[in-house]
Amino acid sequence: MTSTISRQPHGDKPPTATQEPAAATGRSWQGVRALLVRLHFYAGVFVAPFLLVAALTGLLYTFTPQLDQLVYGEKLTVEQVGETPRPLVEQIAAARNAHPEGTLASVITPPGPEDTTRVVLSLPELGDKQRTVFVDPYTAKVQGELTTWFGSTPLTTWLDDLHRNLHLGETGRLYSETAASWLWVVVTGGLILWTGRSRGQRARSARGVLMPDRSAQGVRRTRSLHAATGVWLALALFFLSATGLTWSHYAGERFGQLLSAANGSAPELDTSLPGATPPAEDEHAGHAEHGGAAGGEQTDVDPAAFDSALEVARDTGLGGTVEITPPADPSSTWVVAQNDNTWPVHYDRVAVDVQNSEVTAHTRWADYPVLAKLSKLGVQGHMGVLFGIVNQILLAAVAIGLMSVIFWGYRMWWQRRPTRADRRASFGKAPTRGAWRQLPLPVLILGIPAVIALGWALPVLGVTLLGFVLADVAVGLILRRRTADVVRSPGS
Repeated sequence: MTSTISRQPHGDKPPTATQEPAAATGRSWQGVRALLVRLHFYAGVFVAPFLLVAALTGLLYTFTPQLDQLVYGEKLTVEQVGETPRPLVEQIAAARNAHPEGTLASVITPPGPEDTTRVVLSLPELGDKQRTVFVDPYTAKVQGELTTWFGSTPLTTWLDDLHRNLHLGETGRLYSETAASWLWVVVTGGLILWTGRSRGQRARSARGVLMPDRSAQGVRRTRSLHAATGVWLALALFFLSATGLTWSHYAGERFGQLLSAANGSAPELDTSLPGATPPAEDEHAGHAEHGGAAGGEQTDVDPAAFDSALEVARDTGLGGTVEITPPADPSSTWVVAQNDNTWPVHYDRVAVDVQNSEVTAHTRWADYPVLAKLSKLGVQGHMGVLFGIVNQILLAAVAIGLMSVIFWGYRMWWQRRPTRADRRASFGKAPTRGAWRQLPLPVLILGIPAVIALGWALPVLGVTLLGFVLADVAVGLILRRRTADVVRSPGS
């Protein structure tokens, strides 16, 4: 490559270590590309490990339905499908005979004819987890029990925690939020750089964008594999980034504020019992468990009422698998909620006055605001349940593709390392510093407020980006001081 000194007009002095070349000080739209190259490089190097872990743990979580069947199949499915299910009162009685501990929290009807009924018990010692008893709906035989979390088995819960926080609690959630916050930035930068390149006719063709260059060798071949695969994955990666951020810690809170401001939250079901007087609050209210008085023994509601609540809900039109929840207090209604996450989804809910056999309130999925629908469906798609096995296969392909893109990215870095004996290095050189000085003024004027606003909406992105900038400035100052020391040293 021709050096900067050899391109100087005859008689001109080459720039010193403290001077910037002319190309670095001229503002042009090429400065935007230079900044994207630097941002994409550093984000790829430092954020890629987070993305790699998220992709690997997400790949494991994708197949939890099959893993659950493999590990807990004797509890989740019946031995033989019968003709008519037994009443819930009989199934609950069998579950309570086997497990009299705790109180009845809810009953979940079988999703399919081969599945068991789930009788969910609340136990203080389990905290936010519950004990679920699995009952054959045709024989009322108890097939086992598991400690569950929001209906998830221990295996699914373990893999879910691994994907969300690496089993490190709230601190660990920063890893997944960092990955989700930077994923769309890395993808966007890569798309712009790959589609905006201008070397040759192939670069400008659709085939040159979508397909790797098989004739290329070395780093150019690796780059084409890295970039073309990224193009195919881009839409799915944007989706995973957006949906992952909706339930992250900090960005998720911002998203919740947006939903509230836009009246996009899911409608709430009114569970107040008509004509009933709400219970008076007292200092012991927080210590009372559902179904029992404060300081007294816990008691179950009448199991026969589950059948009554279910019958009223079915007459209203609630089909499929439903969760039946007893009243929280004497002034509240029963709640029967559809729990079908596979497309077409069913999320209708009704409040049931069992004594009068009537529905007092109803929320329908059709009445959800658009933002609430998109959020709900996005979460189910992210978890791999929205479209069944097809959803799982697509997520698995995306996870494997992302891991491949990361591998090729690091391979490019290694392939670009200097190999000459006098300047050998383990990795390639970073893109040229000072790209921000080449940005057009309109980009700077509009870009700085936009980045600040983005940092507010995605706090983890803002903090880590600020950390990158400060580290980059510190490294620049150190290198400049070292260069200045070399220039001032005798004999230089």
